[in-house]
Amino acid sequence: MQRSITNQKSVKIYIYIIFFIIYESLSSIYLFLPPFFAVLFVLFVKALDTNNMPNIFLVAFCLVIFEIDKSYLLFSSIIYFLLVYKFIIPKLKQNFSCGSCIKIVYVLLAYIGFFLFSLILAKVFLFPVPSINYYIIYYIIIEFFIVSLL
Repeated sequence: MQRSITNQKSVKIYIYIIFFIIYESLSSIYLFLPPFFAVLFVLFVKALDTNNMPNIFLVAFCLVIFEIDKSYLLFSSIIYFLLVYKFIIPKLKQNFSCGSCIKIVYVLLAYIGFFLFSLILAKVFLFPVPSINYYIIYYIIIEFFIVSLL
């Protein structure tokens, strides 16, 4: 079987994943590069809304790369995103009709909510307590602009 020259979608996805892995490594070295955690959250929510399984697995793979790079518990961000999608997102969509308001709440839920979730996990399972720094505010602002474009 030959691949159609016009159907290069799967090749683009692999290129995006390779780019994300390189970018994630660079964001650990250069702190001015945001880690795209909120962008992954928005992509995860969109993939769950459309029930697009390949995209769900690809975003989950990128989240695992994020967790490995930032030394978080394995699958903690995926579990957090699923809990937020199941319990918080429906109430959020029900109460807000403003699209940009929902997007800023998505970004805040991604960063501050995941920090609180990691803090709860650390207290329950006696892991080291995660730390937060002032770069988070910078990341929230930058990623809000990026999420606004999605």
